[in-house]
Amino acid sequence: MPIRPENKDRYPKNWKEIRAQILERANNRCEMCGVENHSEYIRKKDGKVCKHVLTIAHIHDDSPENCDPSNLMALCCFCHNGLDAKMRAEHARATRLAKDKSLTIKFD
Repeated sequence: MPIRPENKDRYPKNWKEIRAQILERANNRCEMCGVENHSEYIRKKDGKVCKHVLTIAHIHDDSPENCDPSNLMALCCFCHNGLDAKMRAEHARATRLAKDKSLTIKFD
């Protein structure tokens, strides 16, 4: 996934080099499903031709600072989204709960 602007400073300065090393290790293919980087596919919902773009996923620890090769995998967007689905659901739940608490009216 693209690096969010608010997290950019958390990544090491040599992130592009690290990314290239992980892609090379993966032979420029998704390490889960094997799809080749930049290969085309047709999107089911509208028939549009799109390209797979591999991203680098933090698989054991979602901290951008942990760039140990054993914590990184080259993944297509479908596999990366699947890997992150549980974490994203937990974050969304925490955000909703925090929002609900901030809307609570306190009576004296």
